[in-house]
Amino acid sequence: MTLTTGTGSGTATGAYAPKPGAAPLARMISAQAALETKMLLRNGEQLLLTVVIPTLLLVLFSSVDIVDTGTGESVDFLTPGVLALAVMSTAFTGQAIATGFERRYGVLKRLAASPLPRWGLMTAKTASVLVTEVLQVVLLTVIAFALGWSPHGDPFAVLLLLVVGTAAFSGLGLLMAGTLKAEATLAAANLVFLLLLVGGGVIVPLDKFPSGAQDVLGLLPVSALSDGLRDVLQHGAGMPWGDLGILVGWAVVALAAAGKFFRWE
Repeated sequence: MTLTTGTGSGTATGAYAPKPGAAPLARMISAQAALETKMLLRNGEQLLLTVVIPTLLLVLFSSVDIVDTGTGESVDFLTPGVLALAVMSTAFTGQAIATGFERRYGVLKRLAASPLPRWGLMTAKTASVLVTEVLQVVLLTVIAFALGWSPHGDPFAVLLLLVVGTAAFSGLGLLMAGTLKAEATLAAANLVFLLLLVGGGVIVPLDKFPSGAQDVLGLLPVSALSDGLRDVLQHGAGMPWGDLGILVGWAVVALAAAGKFFRWE
């Protein structure tokens, strides 16, 4: 830091270097995203949700004939559903719980006093989720191949479904964390995770449920993501526009609601 002295007057002009001020918005978001990613990967409870549970479910249900998944190999049915579960566990459950307790401990209150805008924080958190999901997808794909998985379809369709699904679940997680108390968020996020694991078409096919319930369950984001990935990866179909439309609808509504109702404290 340098201090410049005015000539002839003997008084400081107050010219300091470097000049104080907020960093560029893109740099603030990338720095926050890097911090969020480090915190996410260091949390043991988060790793249980994001890595251990999806991996165990994939290995167990692919190796042991517990649920009738229809024709073909079990791993071909289960892998798309477990990929959808991994997205939900990271973008929704894990993010909701972590953000909820950040509100409780005053972390978000201090961030609110920084130049980082509310939508910038949400963008950074979503970016950190995407980085974590890349690691999840790589790990689960390697395990699935080892179990005999034979994927089909367009990789771009799979990528688009995963990104839009992430946006939908991230918006829902931030909405929950930004409106409920931390303890309520913890309980609600885990309950929703368990309910969607059973009734979201992840492990149990939706056609095993009553016909009336199938129509309702099919509108859930995890069901749309599971079915869309399954159509592409198991059956080699093109872009599943119906499932993609459901995910887009959830993403738009959830992110808009989170942006409007999210509270910093």
